[in-house]
Amino acid sequence: GHGTEKVISAVHKDDGKIDVSVIPVKTLTTVLTIFAGGSVGKEGPGAQIGAGMASLVSSILKFKKQDRKKLVICGISAGFATVFGTPIAGAIFGVEVLIIGVIMYDVLLPSFIAGFAAFTTAQFLGIDYTYYDMHFVQSVSLDMSLILKVILAGVFFGIVSDIVITAISQTHHVIKQIKVNLYVKAFVGGSLIVLLATVFGEQYLGLGLNTIADALSQHPADYTNIHWYTFILKTIFTSLSLGAGGSGGVVTPIFYIGATSGNFFGSIISPDHISLFAALGFVSVVAATTNTPIASTIMAVELFGIDIAHYAALSAVISFLISGHRSIFSSQILAMKKSEMLSMKIGDEVENINISLEEHEMNKIDRFKRKLRKKKK
Repeated sequence: GHGTEKVISAVHKDDGKIDVSVIPVKTLTTVLTIFAGGSVGKEGPGAQIGAGMASLVSSILKFKKQDRKKLVICGISAGFATVFGTPIAGAIFGVEVLIIGVIMYDVLLPSFIAGFAAFTTAQFLGIDYTYYDMHFVQSVSLDMSLILKVILAGVFFGIVSDIVITAISQTHHVIKQIKVNLYVKAFVGGSLIVLLATVFGEQYLGLGLNTIADALSQHPADYTNIHWYTFILKTIFTSLSLGAGGSGGVVTPIFYIGATSGNFFGSIISPDHISLFAALGFVSVVAATTNTPIASTIMAVELFGIDIAHYAALSAVISFLISGHRSIFSSQILAMKKSEMLSMKIGDEVENINISLEEHEMNKIDRFKRKLRKKKK
């Protein structure tokens, strides 16, 4: 599975305890999955391995439960920052992803230190990161036409995020219900991925970094192979890879889905700003699927430059709201309602949330129905 989910679950349910065997096993299985063509990312295992090391150190030094949880959260930040080269976004992601609507400020400083330390260490060891210069010229300081398009894009990315969450969770559920040996499921799932790649192409296998770069390119010749259905196929490949037992992260495939869906959206609604909408999709779909709009906005600035900040914030927050009370990480805890019209139990995990309309909203609907019946009579 994708490692970040396991870390979130460990923090909420096991006081941050993570089996030390995760470190070597997760490393090996992720390498095998990615090199064999599984549509997964590196950030989830990176976070899980970092958190596993933090848990191990906490046990050796006999840390208190609360301190161990803080150190494990720092492991999430370090893994995210190291994989993507975004230390600030990584630090915020670690403290924002655990609880929807709450940032754990008591872990903020350690999380920043962990993110920057991991990022600096990776650079010292020779890791190179890709950053995209997205500077673009606006005719006036406030482009209302473009702002309206960005609002529409936020709604679109929220819908795309909902599709991604549904596809991955439902595929996992369906495969889990099949009463067949686990290794047979993995073999059949891998065979289906090979078959799909034979039909649709190999660009959907593995990390897909080249396709992401093409989607973000400002040169039309680079994204000629990106079709309107590219993000749908990537969703299918990722769902099968994780559902059949592949080991890897889910955020990198979501970047791919976001960038390609943004490229498609931009080609329809604003051909002059295709790369901008690809960049907005890149961060907005992550914001909506993981419920981390602040970290996603900061990531946009770190990867694409300050010029995109206000548009990224607008698109990320709208997509975050549109996706509803759902998440790619089912162990996230809900601490806020995205709409006052909805009634739900605060403090539950996302997978256990039962959503209904508030009583006064139900009364309004009942009164409206009664009026309609009277008019018909």
